[in-house]
Amino acid sequence: MTESFDFKGRHIIDTEDLSTAEILHLVKTADDIQAMGDKALEIAKGKILATLFWEPSTRTRLSFEAAMFKLGGNVLGFSEASTTSSAKGETLADTIKTVALYADIIAMRNPLEGSAMAAARYSDRPIINGGDGAHLHPTQTLGDIYTLYKERGTLDGLKIGFLGDLLFGRTIHTLVRLLSRFDVEMHFFSPEGLNIPEYVRSSLQAKGAVFSESEDMNGQLAELDVLYVTRIQKERFFSEEEYLRKKNSYRVDRELLEKAKSDILILHPLPRNEEISQDVDDLPNAGYFRQAAYGMEMRMALISKCLGLM
Repeated sequence: MTESFDFKGRHIIDTEDLSTAEILHLVKTADDIQAMGDKALEIAKGKILATLFWEPSTRTRLSFEAAMFKLGGNVLGFSEASTTSSAKGETLADTIKTVALYADIIAMRNPLEGSAMAAARYSDRPIINGGDGAHLHPTQTLGDIYTLYKERGTLDGLKIGFLGDLLFGRTIHTLVRLLSRFDVEMHFFSPEGLNIPEYVRSSLQAKGAVFSESEDMNGQLAELDVLYVTRIQKERFFSEEEYLRKKNSYRVDRELLEKAKSDILILHPLPRNEEISQDVDDLPNAGYFRQAAYGMEMRMALISKCLGLM
């Protein structure tokens, strides 16, 4: 008997709320939608997605909007807090209650940790967390899982390195906890003071995940199947001086990749600064722009499932 997965009306706040079987089902759904081609334009016809972004975003917001348009639906929303009634003192609860009158599903980003979970309490429409502060970024994670399956065909047996700002990188926090469910070996490389948070470390230890931490990746680079790079996040630092000390800690370029496996996959959630040289972009190893496309396809799957359309 085929297992049934009911996502209709569900909020997507944290990947920890999803079973491994549900995540693999979303991967299959993304593949199914991709295979539909132009027929996917009929899936969400007449439906409206609201994108509420109190924090700047290019890829995530446009990815959600492109996903809805490719499903045949419509989009409304805002891309910065200053243009909303929150600038006049409106509460999150009132904003969500109002927008839920206009839209069938809501994707949101807010700089406050826990904001998406709070919004879900006030909405009878599905809330999809597009990032809450330095805390969670589930749709990026699900897109990354889809990327790994499309690029590598499996997760099991992979050795994955994570390089850069691992303290403030919400993408990393969500992804590594999800990867700990699989037979994956993880290696964390970060400047001193930007290591993975203790709650992430404790979670990995409790799950028996295989991982290591170091400032220097040269000793392990040759063993990695995937290198996931993140930028040093200037907006999360308390001082310009502290940021400048950390920002150029690592740089991935062709010279560095000569020490790696010939087929190592380089990923990055974007935007990037100087941590990946542009001379890497035309190598087959550079998967970060394909990663952005896979992320849109995963968001198409999420919207379709949460609206009960597939």
